Amino acid sequence: MKGYIKVKNFLPLVAIFIQTLFFMPKASAGSFGAEIFCTMRDGGNDHESSWEAAYSYIKRQKGGLFKTSPKQAAGQIIETVVREREKFSYCVEYLDQLHPDRKLQMENNRKEKRRKQEELLREKESKDYSEETFDRYSY
Repeated sequence: MKGYIKVKNFLPLVAIFIQTLFFMPKASAGSFGAEIFCTMRDGGNDHESSWEAAYSYIKRQKGGLFKTSPKQAAGQIIETVVREREKFSYCVEYLDQLHPDRKLQMENNRKEKRRKQEELLREKESKDYSEETFDRYSY
């Protein structure tokens, strides 16, 4: 009977410990990841380098069996900035770049691809045209 009581008292402690073990690093990693991202952006760095630094930190700190996706990391950064608005008030303007408009991004990619193809065709045509020889007096 004494063994059952010890196990009964021990299980809630184990459950609390396991939850803090799994969820606390995620919360603190997202918070410091937001701090890294916002500090770098405020310091004048571009979006890509700031994002890579924050994302690599969040991935490293989370650990566990499953990896953190870029969407999850961006969500953690946004949640932290919104939750701690006073601390990260200067960073709100950079959050839109973490979740860009996908339709607009796809449309811009298509336009860029089309422009490159047209440019290649023009170069090919001008090369073909310049290789031809013309005799001014041939009719």
